This record gives sequence, structure tokens and C-alpha cells, in this order.
Amino acid sequence: MLETIHIYHINDLHSHFANWPRIVSFVNKKRKEHIDNGEEMFLFDIGDHCDRIHPITEATNGQANIEMLNKLRFDAVTIGNNEGITFSHDALNHLYDNANFSVVLSNLYTECNERPNWVKPYDIIKLKSGCKIAILGVTAFYEEFYGLLQWKIKDPFQSLLETIAEVKEHVDFIILLSHLGINEDEMIAKEFPDIDIILGGHTHHALDNGLKINKTLLAGAGKFGQYVGHVELTIDTEKKALYQCKASLTEMETEEKCMEMEKWIIEKTIECENILSNPVGFLDEKLNMDWFNESPFSTFLVQSIKEWCDGDIAMVNAGMLLASLSEGIVTRKDLHQICPHPINPCKVYLKGDELKEIIIQSREERVEKLELKGLGFRGKIMGRMIYDGIEIESERFSDGKLHVTSVTCKGENLDPNKFYAVATVDMFTFGSLFPAIRNAEQKIYYMPELLRDLLAWKMQSKSIAK
Repeated sequence: MLETIHIYHINDLHSHFANWPRIVSFVNKKRKEHIDNGEEMFLFDIGDHCDRIHPITEATNGQANIEMLNKLRFDAVTIGNNEGITFSHDALNHLYDNANFSVVLSNLYTECNERPNWVKPYDIIKLKSGCKIAILGVTAFYEEFYGLLQWKIKDPFQSLLETIAEVKEHVDFIILLSHLGINEDEMIAKEFPDIDIILGGHTHHALDNGLKINKTLLAGAGKFGQYVGHVELTIDTEKKALYQCKASLTEMETEEKCMEMEKWIIEKTIECENILSNPVGFLDEKLNMDWFNESPFSTFLVQSIKEWCDGDIAMVNAGMLLASLSEGIVTRKDLHQICPHPINPCKVYLKGDELKEIIIQSREERVEKLELKGLGFRGKIMGRMIYDGIEIESERFSDGKLHVTSVTCKGENLDPNKFYAVATVDMFTFGSLFPAIRNAEQKIYYMPELLRDLLAWKMQSKSIAK
């Protein structure tokens, strides 16, 4: 006898709620169709539903996101790095207090090596036919960042090895919710043949018809609610084996909206913007912003980073600031709108010659005009690199190349072989923007404070230099 099961999944919404009313309408429509046909349906989120870029998430510490998942009757979720390392320990520990679904995650622990009480290493779904499906979950292995927030994160491959060994004799099929990325998902498909389906996220991959590796089907639904993924399983209930398994994506842009949810988002946004309207400081004069020149606001930001991290030198790109800040009362809403990035300050130790090379590279036109995507950056372009603690003398040649004639720190020329404490932003320690920063042997991260928290701190504790 054959039994058909329908699985719907989303990932990496990142609090982009424009398509959420369409997702609600689509999922509810499909749920009714499957119920009318006597078929079972399950709904999963693969992490990064929350993103503090949106006032709804910022003001409620993600609680409104959980309310949205509850309203659509999700069956299980796993967490992404935006849930895991952009909220404080306490905020994450209580994020799912009111969840009506399972949080499936096997590689997160407390500092006492215990599982948090809000997670399960796996969940087991029993189908009408009696077949059993294990739902597993793992999230990205950002060991140092979780450690700074008083969590322990375990290697997801080791965690899977242990969890699969525990469940495989008790279930007929295994589905993994993986917030690891497509490369890791492909490796898992090769190394863990007991996993039948991997629903993936983190790298925002959209697999139109899935990807089959050996006997494992990989699926991914892009980002920002552009798609809802669908995996249709046909099970031979007598043999307890997969008869057929196929994946597809449905684009949400053309779907009808649920107007009730549209209204809820509008009202909740207004409510949360009011919450964020409490004052955090006062300015005697406007702080102007300029992406391509040093400005009062970018100077204020880089000074904040240098003081917070106690660096010899500080550097930050002007594109971190999305607008100028008017004089008068400054609110959390103002700082959130102007500096929405889930980016933390950090300190790295660089040799003088490495720092000089970064200065030259950062002043290239292609770098300043780079339309940066990812790494926590929620702005538009990179902008001019702004420094504090050093004096730079340079000239630009006719071919456009910059020649740095001298760089001094505390009145002395940079020593090419001396290490300097450089206060900056964590995104430069990832990716390939500045290899010297990424490869620095000594890095110190400051969490859970974001850049806008540093701006508020400086406004409250320091006077602004005229």
C-alpha cells in the first residue's frame, strides 16, 4: 500500500516579511487540499527566521517571529546563526518559551554540557500508517561566538553520528533540518546514508527540483520567503520504504496574500516602532554621514569602536551608517534604522605592514563602491574606510592608484614588524575582503553588543567633541 506525505519548508526568512502573508495563504491552501485528500502534511523552518534588521524582531527579541510560526502551525524548526548568536544568552534561552512546535537541534549545549530545556535532539513523527519519521536538526558550528554567549556548540557531524545511532533502529525514515549550508549538506549526504532527506539553509541555496546524492534528497528554498519548498514522499507502507521522493519550489511573488496576516504585520510594526521610541541619548548638533568622505558621524562611530575595544587603532567602513542623525533626542528606533546590522565589534592584532596594505586596499574605488552582501552587513555599499588612532599621508597617482607616503600612530611611524591592536567589526574576520584580518592569529570578539549599542553607549557616557 502506498501512502503520500507532503512536507513544506522555508529557510532564511531573515525577518523579510513582505512575502509572509503570501506564504500564510499558500500553506493554508495546501493544508486544506491535503486534508481533503486524506493526506498528511508537515511544515518545517530551517533557521534564520529571525533577523534583528526588522523592528518587529528587534523590539520583541524575536518573540513576534515565534508568534508568526505558531499562527501558521509549524511542526518543527531548527535554529540558524541569527537566532543563535545575534541574541543575548537570555534572549535565546527564552525565545521559544511560547512555541507550539518542536525546536530540533542536537549540537547546542549549556556550559554545563546539558541540553537547553527548549530543544530536542530529535523528534519522531508517527504517520497514520504506523511508519515513523525521525526529524533531526543541526546548526552552523560557530564555536567561538557561541562560547562568548555562554553556550557550547558541538561539531554537527559528530552530533549527527551520535543522534543517528540513537534513533535509526526505532524509525523508518530520517529527515534532517540542516542550517549548515549546501557544501556541508552534500558531505552529509555522502557520509550518512541513513538520512533520507536533507532540508537545508544558511547558504540561501534554491534547489528547484532538489538534488539527489546517492539515495539522499537535498532541498533548499532560497531566502527572504521568495519560495516555499515542497517534498512529496510516497511510502510503501508494507515494505516501510520510499517508493518515490520528489522536490519542488513554489515562487511566492504571484501568490495571493492573507490580508489578516498583512494587517497583523502592519499593526505589529507600528507597535514595535513605538517600543523602540524610548530615548537613548541627546545630540546638541546633527551628526552628518557621508559614504565617501570622513564625516562627523563616521568619526563618532569609529571612536566608539576604539574606546569600547580599547584598541591602538580603529577602522570601520562608512557604509555601516545608512543616514545622518538629527540633533535632539535619539531613540533606539533611530539607531536601529541607521545601523541595523547584526554586527559585533572585535579586536585583531596586525603587523604594521599588514595594516598599511589594508589602508591601500580599502581606498580602492572598487572596494569603496562594493555592493556588499552577507557577513551580517545590511547596508548598500562598503563606503570609505574611516580610521582613528593613526594619521595617514597619501597621494593618488594619475592611474588612480593610491600611494601611502606615511602612517603614524601616537606620533611614530608604523613599525612594519610590530603588532598593533586594531578595533574593527567582526565581518572583516570572515570572507575575503581583507585576508590579513581574516587570517589574524589573535582575534577578540565582543558580544552580544552590536554597533548600535556602542553608539548608544557613547552618547550616554561621553560628550561629543565639537
